[in-house]
Amino acid sequence: MLAFIPPHARRVLEMGCARGVFGAHIKRRQSAEVWGLELDSKAAAFAAEHLDRVLPGTLESNLANLPDKHFDCIVCNDVLEHLSEPEATLRALPRIMAPGSVLIGSIPNVRYFPVLFDLLWNADWNYSDHGVLDRTHQRFFTHKSLARTLHACGFLPLQIVGINPTPSIKARLASLVTFGRLDDCRYLQFAFVASVRQA
Repeated sequence: MLAFIPPHARRVLEMGCARGVFGAHIKRRQSAEVWGLELDSKAAAFAAEHLDRVLPGTLESNLANLPDKHFDCIVCNDVLEHLSEPEATLRALPRIMAPGSVLIGSIPNVRYFPVLFDLLWNADWNYSDHGVLDRTHQRFFTHKSLARTLHACGFLPLQIVGINPTPSIKARLASLVTFGRLDDCRYLQFAFVASVRQA
């Protein structure tokens, strides 16, 4: 995901920064002030040693207290799927985003071929400790529904691309025999870049 961060970004907010590893990579790559929001207090304390400022607690409570028009890049890697109302969080972001800023993120693809195969062929939907069907995921997205959600919440999707493709030959064959209609099923996640949509 580092490749999607604009090299000119100078004030970055990472939502769900965990232990601050990704934010620390940003700081090493470019001269940026990186803030983090993190629900887990132990992870937040660790992240605070590596980032410029870390606010522990819920996204909702912390977003309300952030300065207006401050950040030129907001990162939400594997965050939105954990929220019961990601739309509310997305709608709160434009207030704190500087002109010309971008929202960067990643999201699991519910149409990922192994998940789709289990559902359609094995008639199974089995939650697990990680992956697309992680037990902590509250919302699920496809390429189309992600674009629609971003647009509905005031953003213009600039880029939505599949990342982390499966090595499965079945997934490639499925894409071929459907003339590309199932090509998105090859990807575990989507990475996205969006800007605030002008009224």
